[in-house]
Parts: sequence; C-alpha cells; structure tokens
Amino acid sequence: MIRAYLFALNPTESQVEQFRSHCGAQRFAYNWALAQVKANWNQRKAEESYGITETDRIPWINTSAYSLRKAWNQVKGEVAPWWVENSKEAYASGCANLATALGNWRDGRARMPRFKSKRDRQSCRFTTGAFGLGRDRRHVKLPRIGEVCTLESTRKLARKVEAGTARIMSVTLSYQRGRWHVSFSVELPDPEPAPRSGGRVVGVDLGIKTLATLSTGEQIPNPRRLIAAQQQLRRAQRVMSRRRGPDRRSGQVPSNRWRKAQERVECLHTRVANQRRDYAHKFTSRLVDEFDTIAIEDLHVAGMVRNRRLARHIADAGWGEIRRQLDYKTSAAGVRLIVADRWFASSKTCSGCGTAKAKLMLSERTYACAACGLVLDRDHNAALNLAALAAVDTAQLVREQPDGTCVRPGITPGSEIAAGRVSDSTPPRERVGAR
Repeated sequence: MIRAYLFALNPTESQVEQFRSHCGAQRFAYNWALAQVKANWNQRKAEESYGITETDRIPWINTSAYSLRKAWNQVKGEVAPWWVENSKEAYASGCANLATALGNWRDGRARMPRFKSKRDRQSCRFTTGAFGLGRDRRHVKLPRIGEVCTLESTRKLARKVEAGTARIMSVTLSYQRGRWHVSFSVELPDPEPAPRSGGRVVGVDLGIKTLATLSTGEQIPNPRRLIAAQQQLRRAQRVMSRRRGPDRRSGQVPSNRWRKAQERVECLHTRVANQRRDYAHKFTSRLVDEFDTIAIEDLHVAGMVRNRRLARHIADAGWGEIRRQLDYKTSAAGVRLIVADRWFASSKTCSGCGTAKAKLMLSERTYACAACGLVLDRDHNAALNLAALAAVDTAQLVREQPDGTCVRPGITPGSEIAAGRVSDSTPPRERVGAR
C-alpha cells in the first residue's frame, strides 16, 4: 500500500529561491519536451498533406519517460546551460509528468497537455538522491537543497521508518495553500483491519441545506465556509483590483502592493479550504467509527456544478472530498462502503412502501407518498432508502459462522458495488434535481 505524508515547511529565503528554481526547471523541461512532441506531430501532418508515404515520413517520437529524458540529456547543455544549478531529478520529473499526461490523454482520461506557465502550481518530484527525514523530527532532506525545517513534527512517519514498517519511495516539493509543502510517498504494509460485525448500517444523503442527512434522523449542518467568508473576500479582491497588477500584453510588472493584496486573497481562500477539509475529516471519521456499513450515492458533481445557480453552494459543500475520504478510511478500518448507482431513485422512492414517484421537483423538501400516506423530510427519506439498500446487500453477503465471525464471499472491505440496484455505470452527465 502506498500512502502520502504531507508536511508544511518553514524554509529560509535562500531555500525558497532554490525551491522556485527547481520547480521552474521542472516546468522548463516539461515545456521543452511538449514542444518536441508537437513539432514531431505537426511535421508528420505536413508530410501527410504533401502526399508523402508512411515509410518516408519522419518517425513518430517516443513519448515514454525514459526516451524523453534521454533526449533531454542530449541537448540540455545547449537549451539550458544553467541546468547544473538544480538537481537532475527536477528535469526528469518534468519529462515523466509529460509522459503520464500524454498517456492519460490517449486513454481518454484527460485532455491534451498544454504548456505550463509560472502561474500554474509549482511542484517538483525527487525519486533518487539524498532525500528523506532530517537529523531530528523537525527537518527533512532534499537533494541539492539540504535540510529544511518543518512547521510540524514528522514523528508519525519517523516512527514507522525506524521500526522498518515504512519505506520512503519518493518526495514531492510543492507550493499549495499559501505555503511550501513536502509530500513523502511511503510504502506501507497492506492494512489488516479487524472484522466488523456488519450490524450497524447507515445511509448518508448529501445535500446543500444540510451537509448530510443520516438514516438515523440526524442532520449534519452545512457550515458554508465560503459563503461566510464572501464579505472578506469581496473586500480583499476589491483592494487587489485597485492595485497595479501584471499585464502579459504590455509586459507590465505587478507592484508590491498588488502582491500583498494577492497574498491576502490567497490566505482567505486557504483558510476556507482548510476549514472545509477539517470539517469533512471529522464527519467521515465519525461515520467510520460508529458504523459498520455506510451507504452513499455516486453523485456526478462535475455535472451538477454546471448549474450556475447552485455551483458555488455545491463546491462549498465538498461532496467529492467526503467521498474521497470515505473511500480510504473505510478500507483501512474494515468498514463496507456501498456506493449506489447515480440513477438509483433514492429521493423519489417511498421508504415505507417502495412506491416511486414519476417526478419530484427540487423545491419539494417534504416527501409525501400518495400510496401509503407517509410524510417525512425528503433527505431523510433518501437516507432511509440507502440504508435499506445496504441492509439488503449485507444480508446477502454476510454469513454467520459458529464462532460468531462474519464472512463476505468475494467482497473485500472498502468501496464496493452492491448487488442488484447498484452498478458502476457512469453516464456522461446528470442534471441537478434528477434524483
């Protein structure tokens, strides 16, 4: 199992300059390799338009990480005479990132890679060299940079490394959330969680008015961090708009007052993101601790945010982050995660008699069943349907043994696809309110 350990850094000014230099070197190698690939493709396209046969055309460029790195090493003295100022891993990571991006584009998982600019996220990855934990639990080592002080203790990772249960594979330096961070990719033993009885089942319906409604009837309030910070953000962005900012067309350099105003805006966004992430961690950890089976819906968040009236509120709720945290936390704790198909009519179906409505407007917050007369909150009804789906699936997959343990044939803890009404289909888009 591969896990990441992220630590915030407290570097000196000279170390910050080295960080930026290495990230800039990574970006330069990435753009150079992408230019070579596009030039090769354009040349072949031009030769095809001239009627040149395939055998006489220039051969396809090899876009593997090894080939791109080999081509870079042959010309780095000419295109980048300053390459010796940075670690060779900075340029290698740029070539490797492009190879991965092209592979994702060919497989249909991403769009065609574009050239990176200085405004993009700064990062650099090291896979070889002198990197790891420092002389104490307040320092980390990076190639060519040396030891860097951290803002937090690295004891959690240090204890595992000293015990021999963890091995550091690579380290990534990045600038995010207004600070420089270092992320260690660590190889750990596969988790062997204690078996859960499977008796505590809960359905979770995510929403906007309330962040989540549980099948137990409890409603988790939505703190709406971004909405609460809108007044401060508007004021800070208004101040930044009055300063002399950068202009790429005229080459205008931003003023120091504009940079300070931009830092203020970034700090506000960072605080909102940290608060949202912390709230999601506390909520998901509580679910994993209190329940043995959790049922949620496969929400198409990317399609929902196309609704301009609800996009800000949906993004502020952080549904995708909650799903991501539940995926890995349930896997490590031995909790079953049932992911219902996104077309499963949890809101339209009556939790009492099972009758489904043909249409249910998003503005109807109370569910009233015409068949059995059941009246209850719309989100609570959806959570009860998810819990019932999980209970049926658990009864089919769990077989009690004489010693009291539970066996789930063919099922491993973590994210699962339940039998019957649950599938892994992924429609291209989903309209808000379709549930």
